[in-house]
Amino acid sequence: MFALVGLLSVLTTLLIVSRIGSVALEATGMARDSASFQARSALLGVGFTTSEAEDITSHPVRRQIVLYLMTIGNASVVAGIASLMLAFLNTETEQTLRRSVLLIVGIIAIFAAFHTRAANAIIQRATRALLARFTELDTQDYAALLRVQNDYAITELHARNGEWMVGRPLSELHLTREGVVVLGIHRTDGRFDGAPNGDTVVNDDDHVVAYGRIEVLRNLANRPAATGDTIHDQITVEHRKLRLDEE
Repeated sequence: MFALVGLLSVLTTLLIVSRIGSVALEATGMARDSASFQARSALLGVGFTTSEAEDITSHPVRRQIVLYLMTIGNASVVAGIASLMLAFLNTETEQTLRRSVLLIVGIIAIFAAFHTRAANAIIQRATRALLARFTELDTQDYAALLRVQNDYAITELHARNGEWMVGRPLSELHLTREGVVVLGIHRTDGRFDGAPNGDTVVNDDDHVVAYGRIEVLRNLANRPAATGDTIHDQITVEHRKLRLDEE
């Protein structure tokens, strides 16, 4: 039974480390989907495509993160195989069936727990807090998908409850006054709303793909609802002055 608990503990550790690695890679500027894929690939040792491998090897911080993930992944696989053998070695048929059922139920329960929004939010907040405290990585929900010029980029912003963008239609946000254009929204159910109109509402946990000045996008990533309108007005004035200076 202890071996069975050990096996489930290894699986739990792998899932936690995978999520931590994903958040850490996001903090280096990778998009959420790419960061998640890279973290799981490194942890399980299944390899990358050529372009994604270049994204990792050309970036020293990402390279270090992936190295840690590979090391932990290999150690966990060895520990998992050892626990599996101990759990089912020299057991009677009835005991084998009972342990198999417990193992399946445990795996389902662990995956179900880790796929809840609450669990992901806890791991994400804890990881970002640790990264902010012990590293110099930018832990805002900001990922540069394409740097168009020195001051402009296309980015992916994670919208969450309590933030200024959430629960309001785009027409009410007036983001264009800040020089920000929303190109699309990744919904939590997997849908992508491309070129959304003014009636489109940003929901909790959506990922908004936007174009604008990097400084403004960084601010928008974590703008609180309570002071959001005031900050919006200030940035609108700054953007208007910037446009006049450019002309």
